[in-house]
Amino acid sequence: MRKSPQNLAQWTQVIVGAALVLLLLVIPLALIFTQVIAGGWTLFTQNMREDFMLHAIGLTLFIAVLTVPLNTMFGVLLAWCMTHYQFRGKRLLSLFVDIPYAVSPVVAGLCYLVVYGVETAVGRWFVGHNIQLMFAWPGILLVTIFVTVPYVARILIPVMQAQGSDHEEAALSLGANGWQIFWQVSLPNIRWGLIYGVVLTNARAIGEFGAVSVVSGTIMNQTLTLSLLVEQLNNDYKTAAAFTAAALLACMAILTVALKSILEWRLRNSEAGARR
Repeated sequence: MRKSPQNLAQWTQVIVGAALVLLLLVIPLALIFTQVIAGGWTLFTQNMREDFMLHAIGLTLFIAVLTVPLNTMFGVLLAWCMTHYQFRGKRLLSLFVDIPYAVSPVVAGLCYLVVYGVETAVGRWFVGHNIQLMFAWPGILLVTIFVTVPYVARILIPVMQAQGSDHEEAALSLGANGWQIFWQVSLPNIRWGLIYGVVLTNARAIGEFGAVSVVSGTIMNQTLTLSLLVEQLNNDYKTAAAFTAAALLACMAILTVALKSILEWRLRNSEAGARR
């Protein structure tokens, strides 16, 4: 039995897609873990106990812990304003939120360095008040917030638009105040989309490299996140330690993808249940 040209084209696309996934994603990830396993458990634990590794892990998690709540609050407020109010400049605000998508992270980091560096009036003012932004963790936090700011808002805006405001108007007519409406009506309706946006924000905050590399100064045991540490160790020919740091980032990425898939499934089920 001959296969139709349509089926042949479909199978060709599937095979090509699977081959690309294998070559570009699976093999590089497998290589990272293979290199770590090849070094043995002793070398792995030794690298994990190094001061630079512990500091990079701590700094990466610290930046993520600060970035995610801030951008979550901003994203929820922005999505609420964009979907519940009509005001002049609404389209311009929406455009500004998309800027981090379009601007290269390296360019963003350079812009922050130009504005807040010690050579500028703003930077000198902060230094005069004993606040160092660039080449310190506050600068890393600023650029990480910048590159991750759109994720929560861009996920919640279409979710809120699709759900409408009927439930909220009903709660208002029953005498609920603004906070009661938000916590008891709005938030439960957007919870899966919100969690999805938080997961994406966290993943980007942990793995950000370009913007952070510009403003960090790459100072060992001070301003190196895990992503920066991988490059630094590789440049210093500390291959085993570099692969250990890369394996940690890969594990975080895999866990994030798994959680993202679970949340997507829950979100689809929640939307399907709401339409019934």
